[in-house]
Amino acid sequence: MESAAIEVRGLSRRYGRRWALANVTLRAERGEVVMIAGRNGSGKSTLLRVLATAIRPDAGSAAVLGYDVVRERESVRRATALLSHYSYLYEALSARENLSLIGGAIDEALARVGLAERANDAVSTFSAGMRKRLSFARVLLQRPDVALLDEPYGALDPEGFALVDEVVAELRTRGATVVIATHQIERVAAYSDRVFTLDGGRLRA
Repeated sequence: MESAAIEVRGLSRRYGRRWALANVTLRAERGEVVMIAGRNGSGKSTLLRVLATAIRPDAGSAAVLGYDVVRERESVRRATALLSHYSYLYEALSARENLSLIGGAIDEALARVGLAERANDAVSTFSAGMRKRLSFARVLLQRPDVALLDEPYGALDPEGFALVDEVVAELRTRGATVVIATHQIERVAAYSDRVFTLDGGRLRA
């Protein structure tokens, strides 16, 4: 039997005395678009960072495509792409140079996100919205089996919102599982297969 895209059981993560995640259990199947809803501080970002192996859980377990996020980190990382609040872009490098670290159809990806004319400009000159677009180009080039998108609509204008919708649709067409942590509840719920709501680090719905 093929493993689920994401399998989380009793997952907990603490920052100091505060539990960012407390006994969270959820499952997502391959090829689904999954929304993680919740207010600021509800644990959405922490959940995505655990799934991306950026941080380790304090209790419980999580697996991505059957790979344990603690014991099989490299396998998880090869299969996933994380778009987070932090761009992790190299400021001194151009947009093209940042993407060249991944390889692939770089010019096509830059055109796809509306940055073709700024391909050779340093990222340090980019607005927050342009950095977000470049981060999306990086996700597309990674061709992930699981895409973890943390507040993907943040810092974007209405045209950028449409771009996010298109990128999610493109990833879905490729067969990827897409997990979206967002405040844009109504927009994302309209195309999600599954919705989970976190509140105070606990799964409420």
